[in-house]
Amino acid sequence: MQHKDQLFAAPLAQLGDFCFDDRVAAVFPDMIQRSVPGYSNILSAIGMMTERFAQPNSRLYDLGCSLGAATLMMRRHLTAPGCRIIGVDNSAAMVSRCRDQLAAFRSEVPVEILEADICNVAIEDASVVVLNFTLQFVDPEARLALLTRIHAGMRPGGMLILSEKFRFDDAPVNELLIDLHLDFKRANGYSELEISQKRTLLENVLRADSVAQHKARLAQAGFAHSELWFQCFNFGSLVAIKGTAHD
Repeated sequence: MQHKDQLFAAPLAQLGDFCFDDRVAAVFPDMIQRSVPGYSNILSAIGMMTERFAQPNSRLYDLGCSLGAATLMMRRHLTAPGCRIIGVDNSAAMVSRCRDQLAAFRSEVPVEILEADICNVAIEDASVVVLNFTLQFVDPEARLALLTRIHAGMRPGGMLILSEKFRFDDAPVNELLIDLHLDFKRANGYSELEISQKRTLLENVLRADSVAQHKARLAQAGFAHSELWFQCFNFGSLVAIKGTAHD
């Protein structure tokens, strides 16, 4: 049963920073569907890209796996033999519920869920890596190092799927897309109080980059190809592909 997100429906006595604790984990599926435009489309495409890019006897990583929505989609669409999926999240509450979710759906594909900092996890022999609305919570100073490690641990021809909230350098456009996102949340039943309180809690932990910044950083990390493949308002997703000997 999916619980409705009502965490910010009443005034909070003290607003700190947003954290992925038990209360957030309990309502996370509802929260992300009502807060992130295009989320279902991105999940579906993660499955399609997994089917296309997973290489036999390789590893697939879901970094910042939360409750395992992307992990489940990867597992469902995986056709290459001998693969293993590794999900990583630093929230104990998310990891516990993620393991329960995966256990509820039987599969022959081995999946391991680790409670760890994605910046400290070894990336080895990877053909598909997913960062689904995860990098935006990593310290900006650590983002390049993480992407460089991912690139180094990937097979040639491997794919990184990077979904993020974006900011835009053109101020009127940036303001418009923020307003449209707020309208999206209102249309999904969030009140002005809920929107305001959650926005305040996220301000210090979610630091968005522009699409240009993402592409420049991916190139600096070593990826031969990258492009924005999906955008809805100020949310979207990029793909990056590690070069081969033919590039």
